[in-house]
Amino acid sequence: MSAPARILVVDDDAEMRLALELTLKKAGHTCALARDGQEALDRLRKDAFDLVVTDLRMPRVDGLELLERMSAAAPLVPALVITAHGTVDTAVESMKRGAVDFLQKPFGPDVLLAKVAGVLSRSRAAPVAGESARRALIADDPSMEEVLSLVEAAAATKATVLIHGESGTGKEVVARRIHELSAWTEGKPFVAVNCAAIPGNLMESELFGHEKGSFTGAAEARIGKFEQAQGGTILLDEVSEMEPALQAKLLRVLQEREVERVGGRRPVPLDVRVVATTNRDLPEEVRKGRFREDLYYRLHVIPIRLPPLRDRPRDIPALARHFLEGARRAHGRGPGAFSPDAENALQRFGWPGNVRELQNAVERASILCRAEVVEPRHLLLGEGALRPDGAAPAVRGTLEEMERQLIVAAFEAHGRNKKATARSLDINIKTLRARLRAYGVDAAEDEGEEEDL
Repeated sequence: MSAPARILVVDDDAEMRLALELTLKKAGHTCALARDGQEALDRLRKDAFDLVVTDLRMPRVDGLELLERMSAAAPLVPALVITAHGTVDTAVESMKRGAVDFLQKPFGPDVLLAKVAGVLSRSRAAPVAGESARRALIADDPSMEEVLSLVEAAAATKATVLIHGESGTGKEVVARRIHELSAWTEGKPFVAVNCAAIPGNLMESELFGHEKGSFTGAAEARIGKFEQAQGGTILLDEVSEMEPALQAKLLRVLQEREVERVGGRRPVPLDVRVVATTNRDLPEEVRKGRFREDLYYRLHVIPIRLPPLRDRPRDIPALARHFLEGARRAHGRGPGAFSPDAENALQRFGWPGNVRELQNAVERASILCRAEVVEPRHLLLGEGALRPDGAAPAVRGTLEEMERQLIVAAFEAHGRNKKATARSLDINIKTLRARLRAYGVDAAEDEGEEEDL
């Protein structure tokens, strides 16, 4: 049993909150409760916690947004995600936002307590090292030398930075690295804003804050993202998605270095470094009238272009090993290495989704692989070849659906020979037959097949 901890439970279901609280209290933990992500953030700003246990689907601020905003409100507090929607993609996205583990409903008290104990033990052992490793910038390929030089140059100044690159290339990782390398932002907040995810009618209040009564529903004053980032760094992720009217207000903030809350009467001075990212061709967006030219030049002080993963092949093995080790630490189990064939498959693949797609593939492999070494079949990349259009094969769904894809693919790859398939998957041939029958695949017993392997 883990040492007693102070745990914040976040769930909009009153019965689930009560059940979680009772289970955790019986194990000696102290609990505080929140109905959604907004309440949780308010508690995190006021009180100290050892762990956050949160659902994903909640009103106002959901679990994913809570994870993202915890990087500013409580950067060293680990989070355990609970969800009834336990797809691998959801789990991967949760851990990408900062969760260290996840649980799929329904689960028993013993499973919950075991997960909590594991998260607390890892967090208490090396909370800072884990956070640093999660944000590491892997750059072994020569094509990244210029990027590293620009990152170091940007970190030495307060100049505005514009990071351009395809989706999934690691633009936020670079932004965080700039923040971490800056001596003047040490210990200061890093606040990320996804400009594509916040509705336009809420963006102004989200960025600049609002005063009490400034609009319907503004029951209390609230500071915005810029003020939350005071002294540190604000990341405007996918800034090209911002509406034109808000672009003008952002331009004024960058020019005047001050912000005025919605309904406010006095400006608030800012000491914030701005980093913006985009996956669009901003000069082209300017020519088409979708992005303000003056704002573009105000952002384009230190431009950094991130090459796609297909143009930096030497980074693929290093990144894959980094993600595999991260998955092993997060789950407290899993494979620790790739076979030579698996590494070759990783380097042959085109990675249209870039580093994000590679991380997802490695996360899936760490879950599906029951041995110590990841083989090509665990990566679900087909036979290591691209589709004719150069895109990755779609692999989504629950763990059960992914298991079906893996077994059927192995069955076909071994010429529908069940004995060879079972050996390659390291499962009993009876189990294989049962799975194939359940999937509607012909699984008649072949003469001479062995019952056990």
